[in-house]
Amino acid sequence: METSEIIKKVRKIEIKARGLSANIFAGQYHSAFKGRGMAFSEVREYQFGDDVRDIDWNVTARFHRPYVKVFEEERELTVMLMIDVSGSLDFGTSRQMKRDMVTEIAATLAFSAIENNDKIGVVFFSDRIEKYIPPKKGRKHILYIIRELLDFKPESHKTDVRGALEFLTSVTKRRCTTFVLSDFYTKDDFLQPLTICNRKHDVVAIQVYDQRAKDLPDVGLMRVVDAETGYEQYIDTSSRRLREAHRRYFLQRQMLLKDTFNKSRVDFVSIATDDDFVKALMMLFKQRS
Repeated sequence: METSEIIKKVRKIEIKARGLSANIFAGQYHSAFKGRGMAFSEVREYQFGDDVRDIDWNVTARFHRPYVKVFEEERELTVMLMIDVSGSLDFGTSRQMKRDMVTEIAATLAFSAIENNDKIGVVFFSDRIEKYIPPKKGRKHILYIIRELLDFKPESHKTDVRGALEFLTSVTKRRCTTFVLSDFYTKDDFLQPLTICNRKHDVVAIQVYDQRAKDLPDVGLMRVVDAETGYEQYIDTSSRRLREAHRRYFLQRQMLLKDTFNKSRVDFVSIATDDDFVKALMMLFKQRS
C-alpha cells in the first residue's frame, strides 16, 4: 500500500474512531474498565461501620481519636490490544474483510483509552509474536498503531492463540486490560493460558467472523482455499447436506469457544463483518458496568 493511501486510510479511521470513542463510548468505557487498584486519598474521622483495618494509627495517636485512611480507585489503565494477523483474517464476503473490522474496533478502543488518559500497547500475533508495541499515551502513538494495523505484513499465516497469551503473561508485569481480537480459528486448546492470563490481567475476547463461516450460499460448485495452510478444494454448495454440515460445524466451534471463555471467566462478544460493531461493543460495556 502506498504511503499516501495509508495516510488517507489512517485519517478516515481516526475520524470515525475518535467520533465513536468521544460521543458514544467515553462514559461506558470509563465505567466498564476499572483502574488497576486502590490508591490512598486522605484521612477522615472514624465512623461507625468503617473497617478497623483502615485505621491510621499515626494520625489517631496524634489527635487522640480514631482516623481512617480513605482510598479511591486509580483510574489510569494500561490497555493491551492482542491483534490476530493470521491469514484467515484476510477474508470477507459482505461489507468488509475481517481484518478491516478488527482495525476499526482496535482503533475505537485505542481512542477510548486515550480519552481516559490510559496507556495503550499492541501485540500482533500469528503462530508467533509478529510485533510488540509497548504501551504509551498520546495521539501520535495511536496513529502509529493504526498505520501498523493497516500495513503490517506478518511472517506467518497460521494462528496460535495459546502462545500469544503466554507471551502477554510473561512480558506484562503490571495488571492491564487486554482485548484479544481474533476469529479464533485455531486448533490449539488455550483454556489454561487464558485462565492464567485472566487471573493476572482483565481479559476481554472479541471474535470477528464472516457470515459465510456460518451459512454457505447455494451457488453450485465453489473453490475454497484455507488461508492459513493454502489447502484448496472444490465443494458442491447445492448439496443441502453439505450446507447443513457446514453450519453444524460452525455452531459446534462456537459452543466450544463459549465454553472456553466461560470456564476462564473471560467476557466474550462475537461480531459478524456485516454487523454493527458499535452496538456489540456497547452491549459488552454495559454488561461489565
